[in-house]
Amino acid sequence: MAAPNDVPEVQLDSDNLYREELFTDRRAGTIRRLTPVTRDGSPDPSRAVQFSGQTQLLTPAGILPLSFELPGTTLTEALANFSEGVRMAIEQAIDEAREMRREAASRIVVPDVGAGALGGGPGPGPGGGKIKFP
Repeated sequence: MAAPNDVPEVQLDSDNLYREELFTDRRAGTIRRLTPVTRDGSPDPSRAVQFSGQTQLLTPAGILPLSFELPGTTLTEALANFSEGVRMAIEQAIDEAREMRREAASRIVVPDVGAGALGGGPGPGPGGGKIKFP
């Protein structure tokens, strides 16, 4: 059981609040609109509305969720930018997968010491073990 002092205190930033609204066609994806609000919940015109898109891509490995920012100040503009946002998110996901594959392929494999190195390597060479055959 954790001591009360081990639990971090989490507080919302009351000067950075947004009202969240979701719009979906129930087929291709979702647009999320974040409208800035003040502490009392009224709109805050001093900050810009933000839009983001979300969709899913079916891959051989399963479903890949994609999230991306959408430029625009209105829902109409966000809708117009949705397809381009999906295309860019897919390209980014492909680039990240290629980079992960490159990193995995470039890892140096070091054999265990004494794993049967043939002459000159670390560990016993041929015939250097403790088991003797007649």
